[in-house]
Amino acid sequence: MTNPDTTSPPKYEFAEKYDPEHARMYFEKHGSGFWRRLSTWREVGMARKALQLAGNPKSVLDLPCGTGRFWPMLAEQQERKIYVADNSQSMIDTGLQMRPREVVARIEKSFQCSAFATGLADNFVECVFSIRLMHHIEKSTDRVTMLKEFRRISSDTVIISLWVDGNFKAWRHRINEERKEKTRGKDFPRDRFVFSQREIEADIAAAGLKIVGHVDFVKYWEKWRAYVLQVNK
Repeated sequence: MTNPDTTSPPKYEFAEKYDPEHARMYFEKHGSGFWRRLSTWREVGMARKALQLAGNPKSVLDLPCGTGRFWPMLAEQQERKIYVADNSQSMIDTGLQMRPREVVARIEKSFQCSAFATGLADNFVECVFSIRLMHHIEKSTDRVTMLKEFRRISSDTVIISLWVDGNFKAWRHRINEERKEKTRGKDFPRDRFVFSQREIEADIAAAGLKIVGHVDFVKYWEKWRAYVLQVNK
């Protein structure tokens, strides 16, 4: 059974920019420089631990998959079935072209779709793995819509990463945003947001998901957090 909802999914401008040139730049950016490589190493470790909290699922949908930063880690489990999806076909294609052949060979299928309305079947996959997406979604109603879609297509768990408060980097981000407001006005465009832990955990509950646990990038310092969520059906 696929999603019967025929309404148009929410649109976010950041999701429309990834043409082939931008996708190639994105791929190269995350492999350049010591600090970016270090950040990627830590983020992959955080995601690996989140998958362990989720019980090392046997099938995973990487959504949004971007250019495949997490594919080698997902492929570490030899029996795991890996599906990948993104709003941008260019991002998917770049990953399929640029990642190691042995990793790409592990991918069962790719899908170009919106995370708000994937069109995939109910219980399609054991775990929906969604890294570096939710912090772009400003409206609570849109976050709940996305989480409900993840819940629908997952048979067991959902993993999301986002920015939360209660740490040094979140405090610094708030100070920087206040400075921008003074120079640009309150209506300057933003596409990344820090959420209070209470706010995002309320969204999780509203979507019918239960928190299994979470993994912080660096506790009390960095704003990145991955939540592991249990599907209740």
